[in-house]
Amino acid sequence: MEFELRGEFVALCDLLKLTGIADSGGQGKFMIANGEVTVDGQPETRKTAKIRANQIVRCLGRQILVVAA
Repeated sequence: MEFELRGEFVALCDLLKLTGIADSGGQGKFMIANGEVTVDGQPETRKTAKIRANQIVRCLGRQILVVAA
């Protein structure tokens, strides 16, 4: 799926919530802490990592391509 970025970046936990992968920001943070999320193929454990355009986030077998607005 694609996510259209409205600003310079989006926090990783917010991205998971906005795309529906996580039901809430808290669940997104839990998934990140458990090592279930990768950014550009690398494990990401920072809950508020700044995700920018052209990055790829993977979680629970789903892929998000972040694109500029």
